[in-house]
Formats: sequence, C-alpha cells, structure tokens
Amino acid sequence: MKRSSFLFLKGLGLIFAILCGIGTAVLGWYDGADWMNIATYSIAVTGLILWGWYHFSVRWINEDLKKNIFTKFPKEEDEEDEENFFFKNVRENRWKTVAFLGVILIFAFVSFISENFFSGRTLVSFLIFLIFVIFMGVISRYIKGSKSVFIGIGVLIGLFIIGSLTIPGFLTTMNMKSMLVFASFLGLATIGQTFVALLGGLDLSIPFVIGSMNVALMSLISKGVSPWLACLVILLLGCLIGFVNGILSFRLQGQALILTLGVGFFVKGGVQILVSMGTFSAGTVFGVVPDWMQNLASMGGKTLGLPIPPVIIIWIVVSILVIIALRLTKWGRHLYALGGSRLSSSRLSISEKGYWIGAYVISGFFSALTGILLLGWSGGGYVGAGDIYLFTTIAAVVIGGTSLLGGSGGYGLSVIGVFILQIITTVLIGWGLSWEAQQFILGLLIIPMVALYARSPHIRSQI
Repeated sequence: MKRSSFLFLKGLGLIFAILCGIGTAVLGWYDGADWMNIATYSIAVTGLILWGWYHFSVRWINEDLKKNIFTKFPKEEDEEDEENFFFKNVRENRWKTVAFLGVILIFAFVSFISENFFSGRTLVSFLIFLIFVIFMGVISRYIKGSKSVFIGIGVLIGLFIIGSLTIPGFLTTMNMKSMLVFASFLGLATIGQTFVALLGGLDLSIPFVIGSMNVALMSLISKGVSPWLACLVILLLGCLIGFVNGILSFRLQGQALILTLGVGFFVKGGVQILVSMGTFSAGTVFGVVPDWMQNLASMGGKTLGLPIPPVIIIWIVVSILVIIALRLTKWGRHLYALGGSRLSSSRLSISEKGYWIGAYVISGFFSALTGILLLGWSGGGYVGAGDIYLFTTIAAVVIGGTSLLGGSGGYGLSVIGVFILQIITTVLIGWGLSWEAQQFILGLLIIPMVALYARSPHIRSQI
C-alpha cells in the first residue's frame, strides 16, 4: 500500500469519527440529555470510531502495519507513480459507489417531497446509516466465502437502524408483529419462486393463483362447503395449476415466463366467471370467515394462548423444513445439480422433467396456501389479493442473492430478501410517502442492491 493510500484512509477515518461525534451531540441535544452526558458519549463515540477505523481499515490492510502499534507507515526507498487512490477505488468499486450515491439521492428526494421529514434527527440518523454502510463494506473485504449472506444481513441491520431512528414507534411490539405477519405472507409465496428459480425458471402465475384461490375459497365457504374440505380442495387445485405450469413450461423450454403469465390470466379469469355466475359480483365475495381461519393470520391471532399470530409460526417452521430439504437431502442436492448443469445431471440419471414439474407443483401449493391465509387476514375474498406479489416474489429471490439462471442460492437467502423488502416498505410508509413515491424509491433501491450482491461469478459464467 502506497503512502497516499495510507494517508487517505487515515484522513477518511478521522472525518467520519468527527461526524459521528457531532451527530451524537446533536441527537443528545435534541432528546434533551444532560450536557455532561452529551460530551461524554460524543467523545466516546469519536474515539471508538477512530479505533475501529484504524484497526480494521488501515492497520489490517498491510502486513507491516499490523506489527506497528503506532500505525506509522514504513519508509520505502523507491515510490513509483501511482494512480490517484480515490479514483482508483471508485473505479474498482463502481457498483458500490453507485449504490452509495443512490442512497444519498434517495434521502435528498424524500426530504424534498415529504413535509416535516428533514430535521436534525433524520440527518444524524442518515449519517449514522452511511457510516454503518461504509463500515460493513470495509469488513466485507475480509469475508472469504460467499458474501451474499453477509451483505444481506448488513443491509437488514442498516435498514433497521434507520427505521428505528427516524420513525416513532418502529420498535414497538405491534409494529414488529405487523412486519412479521406481512413478511410471512410474502415469505410463503416466495418458496415456490425460489424452487423454480433454482432450476432456472420463473413463475409469474403466483399472484393470480393467490387471488383466485382466495376468492374461490370464500365462494365455497359461502355455498355451505365445510371450511376444512374447502381448504383441501383449494390446495389440491393449486397443485394442479402448478402441475399444468410444469408440464407446459418443460415442453416449451425457454418460454416459462410468458407461459406461466398466460396460465395465471386463464386461472384468474376462469375463477371470476365461475364465482360471478348468478350474482352481480365479479372479483369480490363476501361471507363469514371461520374464527379459526381468522385466528391464523389476523394481527390479534394467538398460538397456544400466546399473542403470536400462527401464520408467523407456520412460516418459521416451513422455512426451516425447506432449508433443511434443500441443503441436507438427496432431493435438494439433485435440484441444485439440475440448476447448475442439466447435461451433467442427465448423465447422473437425475430426472429433469420430474424435478421441473415438482418445483412448479410446490409453487402452486404455496401460492394456494398464501391465498387461504390472506382470506383469514382480510375477512373477504378478493381476486386481486395477490397482485402485490407479481414481482415482489422475484425481487425477494434476487435481492437475497439467488441466481435466476439456476444452481445457486437458496431459500435462506430468499428469507433475507423478504425481510429487506418488508422493512423498506415499512420505512417508506412510516415516512408518510405516497404510493407512487414508495414505488419509485423501492425500484431505485432494488437496482443497486441487486448490483451489489446478485452479480456473482456463477451468473456471469453462464451468460
């Protein structure tokens, strides 16, 4: 490492440490803390940031600096001309730089369009968030394995920090419960998309199956069918739709995107025609949802007397089983093998058709299950109940780091993507942004996040 690099890093650390100290002082003053506590904590934060910065980003970059307790740069007899250190790092980390600048632009945009958003508290919170992002970027240099999990968890923590600092009530039990309930719906719908993506396919019928099964279940219950029997019929129907998707997309290789979209439109339209026969309803069915079904997914639901909605427990249990099945079973290893190389898998006598159809059947099953649970949450059947999951299931898979070309990733990463999307949505709503502004910022955030850790060597090697 050249002397200019060394001095640049030391100066950068000093600037950030001072900014953190000032931010701590401003935040303490805003909260009405005693001036002695403000001074003590400001000095402590500044010192801690300085030590952490020098220890991780300066002294541990060069072997000679690790042995020098005064972090004094060793003399070199001959120093060759080198490229400007700042521009060199920007060039080598261009995607991280784009993401960093994108976050700053989002803060400026929100401050401009949202009344009463910009304040000393939000500014200090944003600076803390930026420092955390830089710190995680420095630490990521020492991660030798897959960085998807590390970066995903880092993004989660950063979003959680900025949400808790800028939104009153963000850390309340009710808000945590609400986020987990909505994350459970998205997480269950994402299971099928993850399985399909691991094989290199996509399933755009998911939102249409969710909405169709939601309104179909309410219609069956309203006609006097036993709720348990109706749920079983809906789950079997979801599997049947998945089977059709799997058969057709396997025969028409490369057309899974459009084909599943067409099947989704067909199912949605067909269910609406059947449900609306003899009525004036076309997409919405009202009736009485059983108490046990409401308890499954409502905010006030209880599990064994505990104030925890059962849908959260269902998602946790299913997630553990899916992750174990993918990582520790022969079936899961074969799924990864097929996604990685179909030719090699065929030579190992792995049934490509069976696994392909099976993945789509699983997708149909969990789409139908999500539609059932959403009926318990809303209390009425609505054919558009799954519309919000049209691209969010794909976004959760990609943001988590699973390759859409197959063979890389897993549902554990998709869970991280689900939480990232849910926290982003909660933060944007907490800031009081309109639906249009939420969509704009959500799209602006997804692009750099995907650029950060979805561009794996595995993907590039297949293009």
